[in-house]
Amino acid sequence: MRVCVYGAGAIGGHVAARLARGGAAVSVVARGAHLAAIRERGLTVAAADGMLYCQPRASEDPRDLGPQDAVIVTVKAPALPQVAAGIAPLLGPETAVAFVMNGIPWWYFDRTAREGERLPALDPGEALRRAVGIPRTLGGVVYAAASVTAPGRIEALAPDSRVLLGELDGAMTPRLAALAAAISAGGMRGEAVPDIRRAVWTKLLGNLMTGPLCLLARASMQEVLAAPAVREAAIAIAREVMALAAAHGQPIAGDAPEARIARSAGLRHRPSILQDLEAGRPMEVEALFQAPLALARAAGVPVPMLELMVALATQAATGAGLYVAPAGMG
Repeated sequence: MRVCVYGAGAIGGHVAARLARGGAAVSVVARGAHLAAIRERGLTVAAADGMLYCQPRASEDPRDLGPQDAVIVTVKAPALPQVAAGIAPLLGPETAVAFVMNGIPWWYFDRTAREGERLPALDPGEALRRAVGIPRTLGGVVYAAASVTAPGRIEALAPDSRVLLGELDGAMTPRLAALAAAISAGGMRGEAVPDIRRAVWTKLLGNLMTGPLCLLARASMQEVLAAPAVREAAIAIAREVMALAAAHGQPIAGDAPEARIARSAGLRHRPSILQDLEAGRPMEVEALFQAPLALARAAGVPVPMLELMVALATQAATGAGLYVAPAGMG
């Protein structure tokens, strides 16, 4: 199976190494020093189950890589316009494109009763819709705490890394099963699910419980949640997000907010939104923060604590020069 990982950073590089280990013909779109290192020395991942090494075809220009059986997009949301502009050479007649990302996805309303509704800030000018198209699109969610420790080197030591993939209409198709199996073959659990939007909300709950708080404090989950008042704020956010997901027909199963926060309080992980701030990278404010608030307003669900934290986090991102609100918004 020919698979291109578009955006071979921490998450994408880990997925690429797993695909290669499982026998897929892997290529990656990367850039800068990371790309140079992959070309020269290959890609090395320190994982919970040992060291992974692969030497994928690598380029900044998709035209060098050619048509694929599947493309897995793992860039951060602000880079999606560049994906839309560059992805065409990777697409053959049957190529599936899985968007494995954080936050509310650009395709959220497609293949639902609300077909035709849009979240314009997530796909400016509908560039992705034109370049990729809904028939090719798969949704995806990833759980894999990872970081690039040096060009060409990734650390991904979490023992339960997994990728959830789903068709937008919930169908369990052969292409979905094949891509999930290709990931699983390399030792990272790939799972085809019939309810990808519920998976999106479940992951988003984790992002929103602690992401804005860690961003504001410039600290890890463990450090932030050590303060009882902050834990109470995180619990309030979790309750609001769970109510919002339920209002959109995607109730989140599992533990109560208190138990979820208790687990997070033991983690020394710094959320990706904080890593982006510290690294000076464009921040995923729209997909992670603003889009959920837009969905809350549309559903008439009050989310006062989330709204407060998002407003402060957005100001921090704007002040750092890492976020600019779309015209007519913000």
